[in-house]
Amino acid sequence: MNETNETKMEPNYIFDDVPRISPLITVSCCLAMSVLYVSSLYIWNNKHNRDHPATVKRRFLSVTVVMLITPIFVYKFSSKELLEKIPFYELLGLRWHGLLMAIVIPYLLTMLLFLGPLCVELQNDTMKVFMDINFWKSSFKNILWIRNHIMAPLSEEFVFRACMMPLILQSFSPVTAVFITPLFFGVAHVHHIVERLSMGMEFTTALIISISQLTYTTLFGFYSAYLFLRTGHFVAPFLVHAFCNHMGLPDIQELWQQHLWKRIILIVCYFVGFIAWIFVLPIATQPTLYANNIFWPY
Repeated sequence: MNETNETKMEPNYIFDDVPRISPLITVSCCLAMSVLYVSSLYIWNNKHNRDHPATVKRRFLSVTVVMLITPIFVYKFSSKELLEKIPFYELLGLRWHGLLMAIVIPYLLTMLLFLGPLCVELQNDTMKVFMDINFWKSSFKNILWIRNHIMAPLSEEFVFRACMMPLILQSFSPVTAVFITPLFFGVAHVHHIVERLSMGMEFTTALIISISQLTYTTLFGFYSAYLFLRTGHFVAPFLVHAFCNHMGLPDIQELWQQHLWKRIILIVCYFVGFIAWIFVLPIATQPTLYANNIFWPY
């Protein structure tokens, strides 16, 4: 009787019941996918910079092809037992169960993290523009907006989360996986140093900017990986990534342009948002909310 109760209380976690794969194989696959993604951006013989429409369109095509190739790594190197337990599309975080929660809750959670910057936009009336239909019409005609808010988050989250995570989980625990895959994501952004140097930027300046970018992309990668594993949905990190690309790094200088009392209130909003986010994060990402027993134990 006791043995039966203990069995029922064990975490219902699919990756616990499948054979382990050598870390060398899974890490090598992730490295290959990362190299493939970055390399696809430079296969074109193009004299234009990264923001030129011709460059952007060609890169759209490249990353789309990469998105079609990377699932093959997951299917080829995953254990047969795992593929028999769960539909392949669900293994990539494409699930119906808990979808609405995965769309809404992580997005609101991330807005809480950006409470300070959002309050700055609110008091500057910047947010009114989002109520203007013409803003959205012009945005969807702007190829750079589409790149930053749709194509980049879509392709990066699919490759670096949806395709890498299922492989890494077959060699490491979920907590360890959260700290492994973002390293590939962060390093993959270092390639921008090449573009900056080609534009005539000094090496030291380009290096400092690239190191800074490596730092915050890796930190975001931790958060995004955590959201993917806890919700079990690709849509959660995708929407959060798009939102973060819109917000960018907080503009601290804008705070000092405010009157004293406004500045104090806004600084408080920064701290309150961040502290509240830390406390709410584990609650808002409970796997049970998303019917997720795939990527994280209940």
